Amino acid sequence: MDGRVRDALAVYTDDWLIIQRRWHYSTIQTPHNSERQRERQRGLVKQAFELDEAATSDRQDEQDDPKRRSVSMDDTPRGSWASSVFDLKNSSPDALLPCLLERATAEDVDHRNAECRQQGRNPHFLALYSAPDEDEAVERCSLPEVPREHTGQRIMVKCLSLKFEIEIEPIFGTLALYDVKEKKKISENFHFDLNSDQMKSLLRPHNPHIAISTLARSAIFSITYPSPDIFLVIKLEKVLQQGDIGECCEPYMVMKESDSTKHKEKLEKLRQQAEQACGRLGLYRMPFAWTAIHLLNIVSSMGGLERSDSDSDTERKGTWNERKKKGLERMSVGDDVCNFTNFRPATLTVTNFFKQEGDRLSDEDLYKFLADMRRPSSVLRRLRPVTAQLKIDISPAAEAPSYCLSPELLHVKPYPDLRVRPTKEVLEFPARYVYTPHTTYRNLLYVYPQSLNFSSRQGSVRNIAVKVQFMEGEDPSQAMPVIFGKSSCSEFYKEAYTPVIYHDKSPEFYEEVKMKIPANLTDNHHLLFTFYHISCQPKQNTPLETPVGYTWVPLMQHGRLRTGSFSLPVSVEKPPPSYSVLTPDVQLPGMKWVDNHKSVFNVEVTAVSSVHTQDPHLDKFFTLVHVLEEYSFPFRLKDVIITEANVEAELKASMAALKGALLDTCVCFLHQLLNKLILLIVHPPVIAGQIVNLGRAAFEAMALLVNQIHKNLEGSQDQHGRSSLLTSYVHYCFHLPTTETVSPPSGGPPYDLPIHYATLSRATGRPTSLHLSRSKSISNSNPDLASTPTSPDEEVQRIIGNKASEWGANRMSAFIESSSFLSPASRHVAHKLLHEELALQWVVSTSTVREAALQQAWFFFQIMEKSMAHHLFLTSRLDVPRRQRFPDRFVDDIAALVCAISADIASRYHKDVELVERLNSSLAFFVNDLLSLMDRGFVLNLIRSYYKQISNKLHTAQNPSALTALRMDFLRIVCSHEHYVTLNLPCASLSPPTSPSPSTSSTTSQSSAFSCVVQDQGVACMFELSVPFRQQHFLSALMLSELALILEPDGEGVFFLQKKAISAVHALLCSHDVDPRYTDPQVRAHVAQLYLPLIPIVMETLPQLHDFTDISAQRGRHATVIVPDDDPDGSTISPSVAMAIAGSPLPSSRTGPFPLPAVAGRSTLSAECSRTLLACMLWVLKNAGTALLERWLSDLSVLHINRLLDLLHLAISCFEYKGRKALERINSLTFKKSQDMKARLEEAILGTIGARQEMVRRCRERSPYGSQENVRWRKNVTHWRQNADRVDKTKAEVEQESVVDGNLATEASLIVLDTLEIIVKTVVLSELKESVLGGVLRVLLHSMAGNQSALFLQHCFTTQRALVYKFPEMLFEEDTELCADLCLRLLRHCSSSISSVRSHASASLYLLMRQNYEIGNNFARVKMQVTMSLSSLVGTSQNFNEEHLRRSLKTILTYAEEDLELRDSPFPEQVQDLVFNLHMILTDTVKMKEHQQDPEMLLDLMYRIAKGYQNSPDLRLTWLQNMAGKHSERGNHAEAAHCLVHSAALVAEYLNMLEDCRYLPIGCVSFQSISSNVLEESAVSDDILSPEEEGICAGKYFSEAGLVGLLEQAAASFNMAAMYEVINEVYKILCPIHEANRDFKKLASVHGKLQDAFNKIYNQRMFGTYFRVGFYGCRFGDLDEQEFVYKEPSITKLAEISHRLEEFYSERFGDEVVVIIKDSNPVDKSKLDPNKAYLQITYVEPFFDTYELKERVTYFDKNYNLRTFMYCTPFTLDGRAHGDLHEQYKRKTILTTSHAFPYIKTRINVIEKEEIILVPIEVAIEDMQKKTQELAFATHQDPADSKMLQMVLQGCVGTTVNQGPLEVAQVFLSEIPDDPKLFRHHNKLRLCFKDFTKRCEDALRRNKALIGPDQKEYHRELERNYYKLKEALGPLINRKIPQLYRALQPVPTTPTHR
Repeated sequence: MDGRVRDALAVYTDDWLIIQRRWHYSTIQTPHNSERQRERQRGLVKQAFELDEAATSDRQDEQDDPKRRSVSMDDTPRGSWASSVFDLKNSSPDALLPCLLERATAEDVDHRNAECRQQGRNPHFLALYSAPDEDEAVERCSLPEVPREHTGQRIMVKCLSLKFEIEIEPIFGTLALYDVKEKKKISENFHFDLNSDQMKSLLRPHNPHIAISTLARSAIFSITYPSPDIFLVIKLEKVLQQGDIGECCEPYMVMKESDSTKHKEKLEKLRQQAEQACGRLGLYRMPFAWTAIHLLNIVSSMGGLERSDSDSDTERKGTWNERKKKGLERMSVGDDVCNFTNFRPATLTVTNFFKQEGDRLSDEDLYKFLADMRRPSSVLRRLRPVTAQLKIDISPAAEAPSYCLSPELLHVKPYPDLRVRPTKEVLEFPARYVYTPHTTYRNLLYVYPQSLNFSSRQGSVRNIAVKVQFMEGEDPSQAMPVIFGKSSCSEFYKEAYTPVIYHDKSPEFYEEVKMKIPANLTDNHHLLFTFYHISCQPKQNTPLETPVGYTWVPLMQHGRLRTGSFSLPVSVEKPPPSYSVLTPDVQLPGMKWVDNHKSVFNVEVTAVSSVHTQDPHLDKFFTLVHVLEEYSFPFRLKDVIITEANVEAELKASMAALKGALLDTCVCFLHQLLNKLILLIVHPPVIAGQIVNLGRAAFEAMALLVNQIHKNLEGSQDQHGRSSLLTSYVHYCFHLPTTETVSPPSGGPPYDLPIHYATLSRATGRPTSLHLSRSKSISNSNPDLASTPTSPDEEVQRIIGNKASEWGANRMSAFIESSSFLSPASRHVAHKLLHEELALQWVVSTSTVREAALQQAWFFFQIMEKSMAHHLFLTSRLDVPRRQRFPDRFVDDIAALVCAISADIASRYHKDVELVERLNSSLAFFVNDLLSLMDRGFVLNLIRSYYKQISNKLHTAQNPSALTALRMDFLRIVCSHEHYVTLNLPCASLSPPTSPSPSTSSTTSQSSAFSCVVQDQGVACMFELSVPFRQQHFLSALMLSELALILEPDGEGVFFLQKKAISAVHALLCSHDVDPRYTDPQVRAHVAQLYLPLIPIVMETLPQLHDFTDISAQRGRHATVIVPDDDPDGSTISPSVAMAIAGSPLPSSRTGPFPLPAVAGRSTLSAECSRTLLACMLWVLKNAGTALLERWLSDLSVLHINRLLDLLHLAISCFEYKGRKALERINSLTFKKSQDMKARLEEAILGTIGARQEMVRRCRERSPYGSQENVRWRKNVTHWRQNADRVDKTKAEVEQESVVDGNLATEASLIVLDTLEIIVKTVVLSELKESVLGGVLRVLLHSMAGNQSALFLQHCFTTQRALVYKFPEMLFEEDTELCADLCLRLLRHCSSSISSVRSHASASLYLLMRQNYEIGNNFARVKMQVTMSLSSLVGTSQNFNEEHLRRSLKTILTYAEEDLELRDSPFPEQVQDLVFNLHMILTDTVKMKEHQQDPEMLLDLMYRIAKGYQNSPDLRLTWLQNMAGKHSERGNHAEAAHCLVHSAALVAEYLNMLEDCRYLPIGCVSFQSISSNVLEESAVSDDILSPEEEGICAGKYFSEAGLVGLLEQAAASFNMAAMYEVINEVYKILCPIHEANRDFKKLASVHGKLQDAFNKIYNQRMFGTYFRVGFYGCRFGDLDEQEFVYKEPSITKLAEISHRLEEFYSERFGDEVVVIIKDSNPVDKSKLDPNKAYLQITYVEPFFDTYELKERVTYFDKNYNLRTFMYCTPFTLDGRAHGDLHEQYKRKTILTTSHAFPYIKTRINVIEKEEIILVPIEVAIEDMQKKTQELAFATHQDPADSKMLQMVLQGCVGTTVNQGPLEVAQVFLSEIPDDPKLFRHHNKLRLCFKDFTKRCEDALRRNKALIGPDQKEYHRELERNYYKLKEALGPLINRKIPQLYRALQPVPTTPTHR
């Protein structure tokens, strides 16, 4: 058999060799990624969290009836003690904890608790944490893709039916795909036949044998480069008959079967003609019609699979044009729409065909037509169509469809039944290169006759048919049956005819003739074309076909297949003998040619072959290698004769010339090429008895080839920049070429198993673990072939067929000799070892070759590694001690190589970033592999030498972080070795070993590795990176040292480095977590020992960690929401204030000896890094042995233990559960991404990563075929899109995420709890306990404060009870804060919605009281703290549930009743008192909850509760603070400020009682200037309360600092309320304090703030608007008949407040019930409907007496400290509101409130009401005064406003309103009143009019000055009107009342006039 064919078959049939290390896949190839993480998280138990319970119950509440809450403020009066007790006694308690009251020793309790804590724990902590960062996973290698035949996106086209209007003859169809843009046919033809049996029978004589393969009606097309320009073209042909195409189409266009009566005779005639034609001309075809389907329309209009449509194959009818219209809008869509893999299947009915035109049949014409089809005004549209109905189905092809035939007609499995009609796979001709190596045998030839020009040929040559034959000789009988049949015919033919065009001497053709190329081609094989004239009409003596010309194409020339376009002359006569070796271009003697030997026939020949490369360079190389293999000298190659003498030179030259070969061809023949090059290295040829060493040339050729592939195919690389083509070659196909038959090592597995080879314990006889079936399996399609091959073709067929039958297992077997590579072994065979040769060549290589090898170092490393392993296997050396496995020379070469490459990395890291990054990871993988093959001590020394090279460079490097990053990556890859743990000698004692790490024997089994015991050599050594630790645990010490260095606070800890280092440790720990070898807890403890120094490292970095506790403060866990001063849009209570109010001692910042200052210049870690670091630390704490931790802790100083406690405190906050709601909110946008981007940016800026490498890293989800576009990366692959694609997670995903998050939080908290227990245990024994225990309790309290699961809380409470039991003095004697905090936490959990949590919390609270009592016979402290905690809890907690708390109180009562020991003491009674008191506060608070939606009512209640605490200053303060918080939330800053001022006054009072301090305010009096209301804070008389008493005024606030804080906040709130004047008053109290403390910084800031405030006074300001609201009706409860003044935001309209209140109360009572009283008249209660609720709302204005107005000058004065308000009501005596002037009265009502506005609430009761009634004349006076004021204002306005002035003037003097002032004068001034009481009013009105006319005159004068010429006339008109008015008013104004002036005239003594 021909060598080439053999090689092509070998690629297909050779067995693959895969080397697998046991455990290796678990660590590297199946990485610890998010998918796997999710699988491991599947079966988690859902933890119960109150947070989630609350969220669900909230939703429930919202669904309940909103109207059910009553508004009545009090069903029972506040003091109704009896009812409260009654409620409580009748409620039911939670379950009591068994054995709670029994006494037990502390040891027993601890032991029991520890056991309980260990139950049901999750053994894998990191499985709950997010998977290690994918971007950092440098050690990850995906499994290479299995080499497989290339397929693009596949679509299935089924032809269902073809019907014409008339059925008279058979019609045949072909389908093919065309790409218009590329102008290329992109698939071979698929022929189909949908004729009825009757029609088919007409052709029976011509086709006696019909093969089933030709009956296919469905085809699978493959599209590698989907584009919007692809058309499916359908061409129809019919049997040749007389007449041109137009005539033959005519009947189809005109006639219809339905009109058969009309055309009956005509149809009959046509049928007869057709029958005759079929009988005579059945062999020949003629073109008939065509159409095309634009694929994009199918894909886009059917949409993706997402559009759920009930019937998937929607029938789409309609003409092509209509469809086209729809498609055109989508035309510009671009490539993303063209996804042919997941559209919805469509059934199309194509109705219009275009008739073929004889002169426009070429492909060129077709592309023009197709381009035209896409235009709206298509030329084709104007043509008359051939109407028909072709139904076809188009759908995405299934993965493995049944009954498929390959393009060679081989059966593709599954093929269950040979009788079923098959589907054909249609061969694709991709539009652009596809870079995939051949993996199947394919050898096809396609011949395309294009055109013929016989115009100058004499004789009758009109109906021309071309017959094509494949000849193996020149005798006519030597035509070969290799031409594929079309449809409904035999499978293979010896000839094919082109369709005939009637009467055309120079026809064009569109035919495609498909042939299979025989295996052995010789120079005699050729294509023969014979041209015939076909006579269509039967005439006497005229033959059917007359030959009119011959031409041919020889197929082989110089051993190469000839393909391409040929332009050939045609001979008139038969060619002479032995013509076939020459081409027709040669002028043969005595031959006659058409048209003088000119080229008249154009034909194109293409081949798709895995045998013939069709590339001169490759052809030459392969030919030479075959010549050597066959040893067939001499050999002629073109002009050179190859002999033994020159073959070496020629071969070397051809290897050097390989770089000139076309890349796509090199890739196609890649496997053959590499196999041959390797063969030349391993078996150098022996020529004339001499071994010729081709190693160097082959190495060079290989390096250059690999490099070229890498450079040109960037798209198909993995994250390490390795080409996927090459990785899959190395992984699957490469093996050492063997000639001798090898026997397996004794006792080894038989050979059909994969090689398993493990570094520890080699498994013998393990079953195959990896069966990879080929993408296609093929069965023998020709079962009746003789079994002995008679020709090479049949042999090929047999090999392929057999291979398919046993495809499954053998493909993966280790080795099978298929055919010997070399001729019989009599000749001498040279044999070298590939790995040794490669290492040698690499070490000695220079310049370009060395550079090329460096560029692709990974390839050579992997080949060496596989070669070493294979060699060890073949020579049965796997059991030999490692030191003896390889010769020293090779070991030295490896050392030199690693050393040289390390030096390269160190020296070139800043110049060739990408190269070095690749090189570094390749080297690391190589070292990792060597650990499994060579002596371990040697390999660890290699690592050492690498480290040395890099470290030496680090000192001088300009950019050390880049080098560190490389070293980090290197280490991470090496550490990913599957026996990393064993390599670290986890169990040896820490005694310094002799070598860096002695080579442990390969056979150490996993179990014995862990069996030895640690000897105690000073535990401290194990917890730090000490010399013994480094020597013992070589790799893990390197890893931890890297981490420690990078995290050093002063080090160059660039962000991305920190991320790298932390991620590396995280990934390692994760891999241990999932490793089945380390599940046993004792083994785990040994593994954890490798990481003990991590704990101190994290403790050192504590100040740099992200401070997770911040978040909790902002969430306001124990108090109102808190925002500092400078935060403009938050509320106004500072964290520390809120905490103190809440009685919580923990300020919101970190407590403990190490607060977290962000020291300048230190890099703090990102949240994500900190979180991962803490998770790693918790893993070590969880898995390290308890005993070991105890021994370590006992040696630590207090300082260090406290630091550890701080770390645990932080860990609690870090892993706190966020709740399902939070997860739904965040959904997929995690906080991590922004951090990632930061790291990316840094890497780019620091130049530690190249853009290309970044691109490669992103292209992890590689495109399925080579570099498929010219873009550098695909948008949908890069990680920028990852978020966008998955914005919303499904409900199930969010649910699962919350389950995982809950489990993580629980496990993290439990680990912290375990550690706290260990700390307590060790500390008790030492003298340190005082200083540490407080810290322990703080962490415990902090963990109670967060959102914790019920499971954790139970354990937490048991620990807390044990702690209090063991150290009661800690709570009750020292710091009160801890006690206060504990009470708050316990109470909070007493109101939990989860009953088990309540049970434990009540038990803890009861025991707390009991212990306090036992110490001092009363429990005043706990009482005090619990009462304060309750009020704080109630005031601040949003989701507080009184029902739950009531149950807990009842539980405590029950404990007290059942406590036998203390039954006879006063204790139970005291408990009862306390519980009832708490219950009463609770009941009050319940009401507050009811009024949650009614802000005014809510604040009234809070106000009342605060008032109720008048004799408990701490609690009053708490409630004032709660009110301040509520006001701030609603934006009532003035009221919030007043609450704070009241709080400050309260504090001042008590400070004054405690100590007399000159500079402090003397109590409330000092605050009067701020508000007159403050006096109510005066201290209650001393006999009730003295501040010295224990526990009173204990809060932080009762101190100077507290007072200052409150005042500063008050000032800030006044500032927000724009009441700048008051700020001054506040600071007047503050300044003396700062002055006394010499705090000039504060003073400076105070004066700065004052300056700002005073500057802002001149800004425009708006203060509140006031309304009187009256409530009438018993529905309002105790609001009935109450009147309030409401303060609303400025510019609130009456309609707004009216609407708000009406809507609010309607919602509460129902729409029909609320009535708004529209007038302001006094309400008569008796006339109201008792079932309704009435509201009366009136706008009121502040009212000042005249004397007050002297004081209140500014706008602010008139809006501050307001107590009196006024509103007016018009009325007449007969009850109407409005009447004529002379009967119009007005009532003025003046209201006085109980406190001055602004106050600590926004509505204040009216306590006094006064009415003034004005008579009509007084009403008139007020009106006239108002008008006059308006005029004066408009006249003197600055700047002048002429429009305003004219409006006012018009209103006063305009003719229309003359009636206004004039009428008033006429009514009241025309007569002198009879009633003397009215004289003064009369006079006053007269003077008003005088003033009025004067003002009118001024206004006119002013107007004259302002107007332009255009308004002159208007002004004159105004003047005229004014004079008229003045004239009319004159006599009325001047009439004085004599009686009034009488007393003023002097009494005359003598009468002057008589």
